[in-house]
Amino acid sequence: MLLRTPEQTSMLLWASLLVLAPPVSGPLATVSKSMISLQPPWTTVFRGERVNLTCNGFHFYAPEKIKWYRWYSGRQRPSETQGNTLEVRDSGQYICQAPGSLPSNPVRLIFSTASFILQAPHSVFEGDELILRCRKRGREKLTAVRYFWNRKLISDSNKSLDLLISQASLNNSGCYQCTGSLENNRVLRTSLTNIRIQELFPRPKLKATDSQPTEGNSVNLSCKTQLPLERSDTRLRFVFFRDHGVILSNWSTSPELQVTAVWTEDSGSYWCGAMTSGIHKRSLPLQIDVQRIPVSGVFLETQPQGDPVVEGEILVLVCSVAEGTGNTTFSWHREDTRESLGQKSQRSQRAELEIPVIREGHAGGYYCTADNGYGLIQSKAVNVSVRSTPGKRRGLVAAGTTGGIFSVLLAVALLFYCWHQRRLGDGSLGDTTRRPLTLGPGVSFHPMCPAPVELQQLHGNEHPKERDLVYSQIQIIQPGEEGEGNTFRTSLEDQHASIVYSEVKTQLRDDSAGKVGSKDENIMENYKDVLLM
Repeated sequence: MLLRTPEQTSMLLWASLLVLAPPVSGPLATVSKSMISLQPPWTTVFRGERVNLTCNGFHFYAPEKIKWYRWYSGRQRPSETQGNTLEVRDSGQYICQAPGSLPSNPVRLIFSTASFILQAPHSVFEGDELILRCRKRGREKLTAVRYFWNRKLISDSNKSLDLLISQASLNNSGCYQCTGSLENNRVLRTSLTNIRIQELFPRPKLKATDSQPTEGNSVNLSCKTQLPLERSDTRLRFVFFRDHGVILSNWSTSPELQVTAVWTEDSGSYWCGAMTSGIHKRSLPLQIDVQRIPVSGVFLETQPQGDPVVEGEILVLVCSVAEGTGNTTFSWHREDTRESLGQKSQRSQRAELEIPVIREGHAGGYYCTADNGYGLIQSKAVNVSVRSTPGKRRGLVAAGTTGGIFSVLLAVALLFYCWHQRRLGDGSLGDTTRRPLTLGPGVSFHPMCPAPVELQQLHGNEHPKERDLVYSQIQIIQPGEEGEGNTFRTSLEDQHASIVYSEVKTQLRDDSAGKVGSKDENIMENYKDVLLM
């Protein structure tokens, strides 16, 4: 005869009911399962007592009928109830099935004839409160109770008949037994009861959409675990972190995490954790190696585009790469001197260098380089030519000419005034164009004419005449300096000589116009090309 354990018998019973059960259609077929609860919660009671079984279905409605199955001594006894509660008094294994749900796990009940029993709940998950109770039939009272786990004493009390484990763990599974002392010092002993603490959820498993992602790409992490159907309403919280204690997220109810962009420094071991009601489990590490793409296809371009660049505008040198990830160092150089114009390091495939005001001296060849740790790559040289802006220069020249003409007219007027004053003091014209001015006794200069001047002849025409001369400079003669014949003139080589004006041309209109009065009237018309130094 083949003997089976209660657990093996329960599994065979449940498997047979799955075969006999009508098919369940729809998306809920894989998640809906009936569950049995007990009141009182003990699986072992004294014979003659009653236990109420309640069948809970995911989509159970009170008016619907519930199917019940009782197995005892290899026989199956089906029954139905209008509600979801069944009162039982007989030992056996009980299974229920609510409409639209799968059959429940079997519940084994024992109606014992013993005088001293150990009572335990039907189903205990890790994190639950576990209560064991020693009971004696009859009026005699127990004076002390001892509890044993795997034949080891774990509790000895004369105050409480119960053993309380506030938060059960998988390590609390095992064989339990209790002994009770009576007033006459007689000791009672229960049979061994096997209690299995069920796992609330298995160790989570961390998964990634890509364990070798390329730099800059996103990676989705998921923390996979599964709650039993009996505890499907339990709320789990999740956390993600990587080596060196780097926390990627706070505790949340979402088992998913998206890392929007990963870089080589993000390579390493990753974990996730799941927790509820003090039960905390951590996944095995997952290694993620982020791949970097070396820089290639370095290219330099200018903005604005076109050749030549207008002087005075902004010139932007744009350095880009066709491929390359991670932190890239860009550098700009002149081709002739290899001089570095600037450098930038950033996580980008493009960088810009701005020259605020372009000048003619900026013309020439330029190139750029890029490096992301795999070696320096250089671009081809780009020639930049600069076009001047004639309009701006003409404006400057025109402004300078206007100011120069005004200054010349003012200087000529002053010189003419001084010359006229000297003529009145000398009394006659004489040969003033051939000799220097001399200071006569008692002659004083006008306040606006602080010093006499001397005309320096450079050259004449082909037929020189006394009144047809060309002068190059008029120099200040400082009074008070000693000189031969009281004539004071400064050397042309003297660096301190103050040149008042130069290139003065005088010419009479004709030889017949040799009157003194006509010179006074036309003197302003005979000064040309005067430039103040």
